Amino acid sequence: MVPIVLAHARALLTGTRQGRTAYLDADLREPEKILASPELAETLDLDRPLVLSLIAVLHFIPESDDPYGLVRRYTEVLPSGSYVALTHATGDFAPEEAERVSAVYQARGIALTPRSRGGVEGFLTGLDLVEPGVVPVHRWHAEMDAGEELADSRVNVYGAIARVP
Repeated sequence: MVPIVLAHARALLTGTRQGRTAYLDADLREPEKILASPELAETLDLDRPLVLSLIAVLHFIPESDDPYGLVRRYTEVLPSGSYVALTHATGDFAPEEAERVSAVYQARGIALTPRSRGGVEGFLTGLDLVEPGVVPVHRWHAEMDAGEELADSRVNVYGAIARVP
């Protein structure tokens, strides 16, 4: 049986070569399957700069699945001038809360691995960080924010963008 998300994606994701969208039923931990897929080859031009978006996903990959190696494998196929955008849960600002949230996920069979700022920076080794670097997401160019001031301990997520040299 086809998962319902895949069925809907196949029905809804259509377009032209310039605006093409594809859905690949795969696991991020299967880089060779993803990189060799016809969907990727038919949708993306790996000779032109791209953006690899790793938003709210890496904290679900435990150390035992080599998340740093996975990111390295994906970034090594990106041409110069490409970017990597990522967000990642952290326990740097509220360690007890991060442990509690991780335990809730674990009780439901889902690994959640909050990582430190240094751990998040490790995903971007060899890439050129875009200013302001690895920061809590609500502080990304905070001078442009007109909203209320949030404490880092209420957000607990780092964000970063880096350029492939």
